[in-house]
Amino acid sequence: MFVISRTTPAYFLTSVCHNRLPVFQTDKIKQIVCAALDEARRSSGIRIFAFVIMPDHHHLITDASRSIAETLRYMNGITARRVIGYLMDNGYESSLAKLRIQLRERKHKHALFEHHSNAFEIFGEDTMMQKVNYVHLNPMRAGLVDDPMDYVYSSARQWSGRVGLDEPLVTNHREIKWRHSRRG
Repeated sequence: MFVISRTTPAYFLTSVCHNRLPVFQTDKIKQIVCAALDEARRSSGIRIFAFVIMPDHHHLITDASRSIAETLRYMNGITARRVIGYLMDNGYESSLAKLRIQLRERKHKHALFEHHSNAFEIFGEDTMMQKVNYVHLNPMRAGLVDDPMDYVYSSARQWSGRVGLDEPLVTNHREIKWRHSRRG
């Protein structure tokens, strides 16, 4: 079980695509991102409590079993490898060209995410719920859906107890032990 406190914070992570490109626009890419996040979680032992995959970024709330830098390295590293690999394997040259960055001596590589992610610690239950609600309302605020429960690539349905058979990424939110009475 996870108890959020001053000594065991959660992390709120936002990773933005390079140049805010809408790389995560299709369901196929969003499925790849969810599978990559699940792979990163399993390989690192990190819990994912809440998430949303938006067209040009994603938000995650995780535990603090590793440092923020390590958590980002696992989550963004595996996600970038899987998404760029998919684009390469399927001949999406124009998308790859937009993600290409130049290194020294005319060598190139691809960058899926901006170099600096927005990441900070969450120490209290109220702040945790504020961030969970922010994550879940993101698709509605962006005009993608009228109801957060209609957005598949989010943990909103799981938190509301209306889990679908097609959940792309099952969260660890039930492993949170709340000191105050909460749903979830």
